[in-house]
Amino acid sequence: MTQITINLPDRLARHLPPNPDLLLTQLLTTHLLNPAPQPTNLENPTYQEILDLLLDRPTPDRILRFKVSDTAQTRLQTLLDKNRDASLTPQEAAELDLYEQLDTLIGFLKLRAYTA
Repeated sequence: MTQITINLPDRLARHLPPNPDLLLTQLLTTHLLNPAPQPTNLENPTYQEILDLLLDRPTPDRILRFKVSDTAQTRLQTLLDKNRDASLTPQEAAELDLYEQLDTLIGFLKLRAYTA
């Protein structure tokens, strides 16, 4: 059996249950054997909005005027607020990363449309 030693500040260690070995085993087993499902990019509504725009063969002017929906803006603001509070789940962090990638893509599309 492998032994792992974890150093915790005393203020955190006081909150551990009487048998912390069991707690660690349960946490590792739960997360390693049953990881949370990760959504694919195609399930993200904002990703769909951008795909729909591109499938429509937009003019440069339409690309320059493109904005994501109010729903997407609200979701992004929620994720940014949670990120500021350091309370994002791993799934939310991945979603925020996708929003950043999509923002970069739209930025490049708009730059290209502006120079067309």
